[in-house]
Amino acid sequence: MKNLILTTVLALSFLLTVACAPNPAQIKKVIEENPDILFSAIEKNPEQFLETVNKAARMAREQKEQKMVEEESKKREAEFANPKKPEIQADRAIKGNKDAPITIVEYSDFQCPFCRKGSDTVNQIMQEYGDKVRLVFKHFPIDQIHPRARLASMYMIAISKQSAEKAYEFKNMTFAGQRDLQVGSDDEAAAVMDRWVKKIGGINMSKLKADLKKDSVEELIQADKQEANKFGFTGTPGYLINGVSLKGAYPLSEFKKIIDRHLAKK
Repeated sequence: MKNLILTTVLALSFLLTVACAPNPAQIKKVIEENPDILFSAIEKNPEQFLETVNKAARMAREQKEQKMVEEESKKREAEFANPKKPEIQADRAIKGNKDAPITIVEYSDFQCPFCRKGSDTVNQIMQEYGDKVRLVFKHFPIDQIHPRARLASMYMIAISKQSAEKAYEFKNMTFAGQRDLQVGSDDEAAAVMDRWVKKIGGINMSKLKADLKKDSVEELIQADKQEANKFGFTGTPGYLINGVSLKGAYPLSEFKKIIDRHLAKK
């Protein structure tokens, strides 16, 4: 396929230099009837043709990215007018001021490197905005490529039944130690997480182990994933900032634009 695309682009480039505004039908006919023209031109000017192809590829990529940015911007404007409404259960673990004017809902996978980057950005937001922002972490493990992410989510949920604060300590510790979860089995991963929990301290391990087995833990993960899909998040990470979405590990400045606009209204 790549060779076909390359050949076609090179043919067009060549024909445009030897013909007076040929139409597509004429170009197609010349290519089919005289393939040696292409081969000869490529052999004589290989660097020029490769430069042309690379430039065209860059332009196509840039145009595609620009189009995606414009589409996301339009959707974001619509969400400011009609924000998404995630469910936040009364017993949900929340980080920060529970009455904060800004709520960030973070849909994330504990083994996703982009989620780790996004988590660092959210932590910066929490520090900078203080009591103006609260965080609700929701679980979106992608089991096909991150086999330990679901187990880490289960641990965080179980810890949150004892302490929301310590649950978020576990969240930060898990993202920081992502590579330690690349082990051979769930038992080995659980042993790693047990060490993290003990390092955090103040968690009843017997209760933690019992809570890990409860159906409500798995049900919460499934509910979070379904909600993420409902809001159009097909990968991780995803964020809702007072109902306005960011899809991906955006830089701090993009979060701040949305937060500051919300705060300005209030």
